[in-house]
Amino acid sequence: MTKAYNKFFINGEWVEPSGRPTLDVINPATEEAFATISMGTADDVDAAAKAARAAFPAWSQSTIEERKAVIGNIIAGMKARGDEIATAISNEMGAPMGLAKTAQLGSGMGHFANILGILDSYEFEEVRGTTKIVKEAAGVCGFITPWNWPLNQIACKVAPAIAAGCTIVLKPSEIAPLSAYILAEIIADSGLPAGVFNLVNGDGPTVGAAISAHPEIDVVSFTGSTRAGQEVAKAAANGIKRVTQELGGKSANIILDDADLQKSVGGGVIGCFGNSGQSCNAPTRMLVPKARMAEAIEIAKAAAAKASVGDPSDEKTRLGPVVSELQFNKITALIEKGIAEGADLIVGGPGRPEGIETGYFIQPTVFANVTNDMTIAREEIFGPVLSIIGYEDDADAVRIANDTEYGLSGYVSGEPAHAEQIARQIRTGMVHINGAGPDFSSPFGGYKKSGNGREWGLEGFEEYLETKAMLGAA
Repeated sequence: MTKAYNKFFINGEWVEPSGRPTLDVINPATEEAFATISMGTADDVDAAAKAARAAFPAWSQSTIEERKAVIGNIIAGMKARGDEIATAISNEMGAPMGLAKTAQLGSGMGHFANILGILDSYEFEEVRGTTKIVKEAAGVCGFITPWNWPLNQIACKVAPAIAAGCTIVLKPSEIAPLSAYILAEIIADSGLPAGVFNLVNGDGPTVGAAISAHPEIDVVSFTGSTRAGQEVAKAAANGIKRVTQELGGKSANIILDDADLQKSVGGGVIGCFGNSGQSCNAPTRMLVPKARMAEAIEIAKAAAAKASVGDPSDEKTRLGPVVSELQFNKITALIEKGIAEGADLIVGGPGRPEGIETGYFIQPTVFANVTNDMTIAREEIFGPVLSIIGYEDDADAVRIANDTEYGLSGYVSGEPAHAEQIARQIRTGMVHINGAGPDFSSPFGGYKKSGNGREWGLEGFEEYLETKAMLGAA
């Protein structure tokens, strides 16, 4: 039996949409619908944007303590409904429950918690000569978020925007909308004034485009594919809006000649396969010294064998399905392309894992002796597919790593000083050294076609502030 989530949250109330089209939400492990949502229109976006505009003058002048109280209430609500949120994430996009409860839920809560620390110490005003420099809310924000880390990608936008005094119109992914719906219910009970936060479900070409172009929206933050990001930027251009984008990636993982090969290669395989490979910053190109390719292959093969694929509701499952039939077909086609172009298939391949007949499950796949001009080394696959590429020396490794249109993340393993020297040469917004994990206080974002602007931490917070010079006020 499917459950209906057919209302939108606009101006502090759950309201009926302007139209009546609905969309089934599919559980990718079963290929069956388990919920429905209403699909919004430009009229729904208009109502939400006008509500956000009306709420902006008061909320932008709210005190820091008022904002902190609301954020604290949101965190408490997420804790109270944590199991429900994790189950929704698992059902809507296939994350194993272990991952949904820890990384997926934990990252969302982590962004709200981090922003409280920023508010404790941030200086919104400074005196420079006879001028007072004031940082104030940037305005009404339109957020368009993806399905792969649904709560995380909403929280890292909504938390700093609320903290900055902005108001919000959110369109979560129509593929994974239920965790956003629960968060909206939590926000509705948080004490946030009506109109500050608004939610409209729908697709990108309709609701996303309306948000991007709406004259009442000042800031647009988009996370998704590079192709869709280009459309968002075009739609926003006429309004001279501030646009921040977190887009695709094809991150290189350089294993230096002085690295612990067993640890670095094994960890790189696990990192690539995490979230079933559905992370924009996944280390999908592993660069190893050519002289140690055979050794790296054996380590990768053993590590891949431990990546158990199965029912996301089983706590022992490491990899769930990919999110949809569309993604399943795209990933399968790219695996077949890798074989056709001559890469050595070490583990996995096209088709579901043995014994699994239903669900969008992909075999964890490792290719070796890949060259950087192959399709699997150029395109973002967004599935559990690793390409191992050999390099001659440090300069060659850096050249290969930077030979991509993307620049989101990078990974380097080796003796610390050596690894840092290489990291400084990688043209990406982030570099993980020797397996370092995510840090909510550090900026997240990329170079080149991986986007512009930053999320997370202080830099992410400042994306939602404008700078005003009050001359003679000091």
